[in-house]
Parts: sequence; structure tokens; C-alpha cells
Amino acid sequence: MKRKTKIVCTIGPASDNEEILEKMILAGMNVARLNFSHADYEEHLARIQMIRKISARLNRFVGIMVDTKGPEIRTGIFSDGKVSFSKGDIVEIVKEEVVGNHERFHISCPEMFADIRTGDYLLIDDGKMRLDVLDNSGDSLKCLVKNSGVIKSKKGVNIPNVHVNMPFISLKDDADLRFAAAHDVDLIAASFVRNADDVMGIRNILNEVGKENIEIIAKIENQEGYDNLESILQVADGIMVARGDLGVEVSTEMVPIYQKKIIQKANEFGKPVITATHMLETMMTSPRPTRAEASDVANAILDGSDAIMLSGESAAGEYPVESVQTMDRIAQAIEEIIPYEEKLQRSIKTSQKTVNDAIGIAVAQTALTIPDVKAVVAFTETGGSAK
Repeated sequence: MKRKTKIVCTIGPASDNEEILEKMILAGMNVARLNFSHADYEEHLARIQMIRKISARLNRFVGIMVDTKGPEIRTGIFSDGKVSFSKGDIVEIVKEEVVGNHERFHISCPEMFADIRTGDYLLIDDGKMRLDVLDNSGDSLKCLVKNSGVIKSKKGVNIPNVHVNMPFISLKDDADLRFAAAHDVDLIAASFVRNADDVMGIRNILNEVGKENIEIIAKIENQEGYDNLESILQVADGIMVARGDLGVEVSTEMVPIYQKKIIQKANEFGKPVITATHMLETMMTSPRPTRAEASDVANAILDGSDAIMLSGESAAGEYPVESVQTMDRIAQAIEEIIPYEEKLQRSIKTSQKTVNDAIGIAVAQTALTIPDVKAVVAFTETGGSAK
């Protein structure tokens, strides 16, 4: 049986050669993800050319997705690269670009000082450290350290439930988008999307350079993006459930609930949805996943994911090919038990009631009604009719 669910693989040092990439494509990789938070243009261009060369040789289309860095907030530089803190310590976060120490350090977002209030909190390095804001003087934050640990240079900072009025498209992202467009990538995965305007900002750049056909996948990885999901779905071409940062912004027990709701809403809008992050994390160092990971992948597909994604497993893990093979086997097995007729009936009830919805539902009903239908062919120039 031909697998319906697509597999997205992040390309990195573990998969950065022709032999491994060819094996990954043969194992079932459908989309290659290039993370523009890392590497330079020379490396990314070499990967794009290598993927296309192998894809052409194997006569297997592999889409190329560029993942933007997005409006990230990071810690500044510490004198020794890191500083240890104990629970109950008081530390000052300053707007001034200082070399950090135990008394004070810098965070790379001057805009946040206008938006943070007493009682808000910051999570650093994927939530490993929590700092509660005791006072905001306008140029500095007086913070209480809530748990013992280490804060390192250039680590990510999340500020849950606070809208920080910072530009969505940085100079780096602008340049990255133009580079991606110049090399005709297929997809842009837009990081930390907060609202529809963020998506339209990227759309405007792509339109400006004449690459309207490049599709935008909005990554939902904070509360604001989740709250604005419907308006984002109206302008984005697809959605990614980016569970890593989402799991920092919201409580752990809410992540699976958010995942299901995001997938359901994307299905209702007829937009493809990718579920990502920590899907087969054990396979970074083990040739086999845990049972829980296998169930996680399977349930993401049962929920309605159109694609599932490998991150570190294929970019930096010891078993990139085996990770793709494992995802392929799980997807094929679970697709055997998906009740497609029930899904169709749900689609009829929850669709947006557009002409496109009506045509799609009619085609699906016809295919299910007539015995031995082998395929449905959509004649299309841009892919819109097929969608």
C-alpha cells in the first residue's frame, strides 16, 4: 500500500552526504527540511543541490522546506559562557549589552521591557530556568530565580502569555527568505507565527520577488499563535504543530490537547498539518524507538496529521535512515485501520462549505462508492486543484 502520510526530515551533519540522503529518500523521505537557524548559505545551497541531484537520479520528487529562525529572544554573552544560580537568587536583566555575571545579564530583545509587567515570568533554555519578574524599571528587570541551575550564553528565552511588540521578520529572516526564493524551494516553515499579519509579511516578500507559488507553513509554537489559529489558517498554506517551543509556552499536560485541536481545525480548513518535535527522540542514540514514541507517531496520524517530522533524529542522530524507515512502517501500519468513510462523514459536517469543499467531498464519495477505483487524477498547473 502506498503511504498517504508524508515524512519530513531535517537535514544536518548526520545526513549531509549523498549516500545517507539517497537511503533516506528510498526509505520514504518526502520533504527535506533545512533549518536556517544553523549553517550558512553555502552549506544550505550545497544541500539543496545535492537533494535535487539525488531526487532526479532516483526519479522521486522530494520537496525542500526552509525553516526560518523567526523572532527569537536569546540570552546575551556570559563571561565564562554560563553562570550558576540557586533558587531564591535575585538577578537583574538589563537592556544594555553587557557581559553577563551572577548579578546581571543581557537579553536580546529591547522591546520586551515595554511589555513585561511585575508578576510575569521568563523561561530560559526550553524552560530549564524560570525567573519571576519582581520589578520593571523600563531599562532593567529585577527577577527572582525560581529554581537552581545554569544559564548559558545565547539560549532561547520564552515569555509566556506576554505579547512582545517586536518585529516578526528580522533582517536575517528577510535575507533568508530571498535566498530561499532565489533557489526555488517549495515550502517556507515560518517560526513563531503569532497572527495572520505575520504570515502576510512573508507572503509580501515572496510576492515581491515573484515567487507566489512557494507555500507558507505557519508554525504554531506559542499561546498567541494558538489563540489566532483560525485567522492564521485563512492566510497560511499549512500548519505545523511545533511541540518543542509550544511545550515551553504552555503546560505539559496541555500539549496533546492543543495538538489535537490544531490538527482538527487544520483538517476543517482543508489545510495540510505537520506534527513535529520529539517524535522518535530515542532514535538519536538507539536503533529502535520506545513503545510510547511509536504510539505518539501513530496517534498523530490518527488525529489527522498529513505529515510527521523528524528533527534531531535525522539531522544529528546516529540512526537517520532507520528513523525514516521506522516512521514509514508505523505510518503504513496505522493507515490500514483508519476509518476513511467515517472521516469523510466528519468532513461533510465540519467543512467550510466552499465550492472546493463540495468538489473534494464529491470526488471522495465517488471513489468510495465505485469498486476497484485505483486512483483519482487531478489535472492541475499549480497543485491547487489537487489540494
